Amino acid sequence: MAQLSPLLKQATPVVVDHGEGVYLYDTEGNRNLDFTAGIGVTSTGHCHPRVVAAAQEQVGKLIHGQYTTVMHKPLLELTERLGEVLPSGLDSLFFANSGSEAVEASLRLARQATGRPNVIVFHGGFHGRTVATASMTTSGTRFSAGISPLMAGVHVAPFPNAFRYGWDVKTATDFALQELDYLFATVSAANETAAFVIEPVLGEGGYVPGNTEFFAGLRQRADEHGILLIIDEVQTGFGRTGKFWGHDHFDVRPDVVVIAKGLASGFPLSGIAASKELMSKAWPGSQGGTYGGNAVSCAAAAATLSVIQDEGLVENAAERGRQLLDGARLVADKTPAIGDVRGLGLLVGSEFTTAEGKADSATAAAVQKAAAARGLLLLTCGAHMNVVRMIPPLVVTAEQIDEALAIWADAVASVTGN
Repeated sequence: MAQLSPLLKQATPVVVDHGEGVYLYDTEGNRNLDFTAGIGVTSTGHCHPRVVAAAQEQVGKLIHGQYTTVMHKPLLELTERLGEVLPSGLDSLFFANSGSEAVEASLRLARQATGRPNVIVFHGGFHGRTVATASMTTSGTRFSAGISPLMAGVHVAPFPNAFRYGWDVKTATDFALQELDYLFATVSAANETAAFVIEPVLGEGGYVPGNTEFFAGLRQRADEHGILLIIDEVQTGFGRTGKFWGHDHFDVRPDVVVIAKGLASGFPLSGIAASKELMSKAWPGSQGGTYGGNAVSCAAAAATLSVIQDEGLVENAAERGRQLLDGARLVADKTPAIGDVRGLGLLVGSEFTTAEGKADSATAAAVQKAAAARGLLLLTCGAHMNVVRMIPPLVVTAEQIDEALAIWADAVASVTGN
């Protein structure tokens, strides 16, 4: 009898029967608050009626129309709709299936457009699991160990992670920009650097937000040296942070934006957006794929955009995010085992540390399991997996946030005694 790979470890014991909004119901009828959202994917909640209706209607018309062979209406409609929300000047789109594919597409574009070999990524970033994107990922060695040699031409600069360094944000930012300049002088010359690739908020790296001064420094250096600024919005886009794009918090202009996850409410779809001028510099034949821009996924994505806009989900993410962050910090104030709580919008992470300030992955795992046993589904992240993250769907209500925080406080107390 065939079985799933033993390497696929489950974060929770739940076997799902169906989902509705913020809830997952298991095969025994138990209701679980899903504060994982499929790792930030189900932006409109599970099975939003308008997304379901759009997908069902499209399934009856066309399931697959390979988009370098034929065009189809959902793809054209989605492209037009995204033009309404993309950063100014980013008017050309390429669609793929996964975040990893989209990041690789941005890498290919950057190298071909600039004629330069190197890219600079930032410590703690996550960009995917393929060989190329794992080479660009430094949120944990679990994503790249055992598959060396990795792709050449990737160099790593510090991210202004103030808590990790034990500094204030300004000191961490000054250090990160200073080290970036040192990287130019010692490792990757500016005129051999094609792009910076960065998340607005470190995702798998522990839910660490960037800041305006740091992104201004990146933009200034990109402009000075002809380097492209690629912002990986796979987890932070489509309202997740309380603004439509995560980088909107930092008043920065990207050259390329990478999108996926919350774009289609659970249907596989990703892409990159750039200016037509920049996209035209990619080499003929370098963009394509069998399933990219799938008709059903595109229909679901167009419906997702409508729901986000019509139901005010970006604003809801901002309001509920403040509520969630404030509530998580109140729990941390009573719990010495939680060293830091941070995030933007509905991306909130609680970092568990020992009395000596070291990463405490055992306590984080125990609390995550205790929460699951109480009906609150969460995930861990960070280099040491000692950050418990909360990423509910954008449709979450104030009452559901309060319910989750009550369960969280109880789970933390049951493990730590505080």
